[in-house]
Amino acid sequence: MSLGDEIRGHLPFLRRYARALTGSQQHGDNFVHTLLEVVVAAPDEFASGHGTRIDLYRAFHRIWESAFIDEGGGDDEEDALVRAANRRLARITPLGRQILLLTALEGFSIEEAALITGTDDATVATLLDEAVADLDRESRTSVLIIEDEPLIALELEQIVEALGHSVAGIAATHADAVAAFEKTEAGLVLADIQLADGSSGIDAVQEILGVAPVPVIFITAFPERLLTGNRVEPTFLISKPFRENTVRAAISQSLLFTPELAA
Repeated sequence: MSLGDEIRGHLPFLRRYARALTGSQQHGDNFVHTLLEVVVAAPDEFASGHGTRIDLYRAFHRIWESAFIDEGGGDDEEDALVRAANRRLARITPLGRQILLLTALEGFSIEEAALITGTDDATVATLLDEAVADLDRESRTSVLIIEDEPLIALELEQIVEALGHSVAGIAATHADAVAAFEKTEAGLVLADIQLADGSSGIDAVQEILGVAPVPVIFITAFPERLLTGNRVEPTFLISKPFRENTVRAAISQSLLFTPELAA
């Protein structure tokens, strides 16, 4: 398999990671585009001997360090939210946030995260603990859970409440989800893709977003189906089966880009 084919296989998940880090599909994809330009320009400098996936995230880390989102320029609503969130994120070590997402969202081990970030295992472990503690102190909200499997819904409810948030409701169908949101005005939505009656969690979320621009985290067993680059994609996407820390990281990160909380 060629290097290009290997990179292509990892790109959907790198794009997921980039948009979770930036809170924006546009900004995340811009970072990934820059990374690919760097790899094409100097392919011999790309490989480190640790495998293509780690090399890819290592190169992305170097670009992220040297080209953090510009605080100036652009006056559209998305840029304003990203700049406001960045001001808030200044309280949290950027490297710590990156390590949290690398381990919780992307599934890298402590050792692999150390290779990616150019640090050591002890530093990664310390920064990870600090990032989790900082994010857990973020503002609380109410969460609508759209999930048709009772055991998974219960697990999500327990995770949400353990983080200090409240559960606005649990819905198993498109219609129930929209009705529950209109009744509770939740501040965050956790949504499965396929629902009990064959309806779509994506359609339910689109209708909810027509009511209010709340952050949404999608949960699916087939994330690659939503990461094709052919349409607008979710900013926050969790793979099933998920780990508690993955949900914790996604919830905390998504709330940093909520208009009310990022001001």
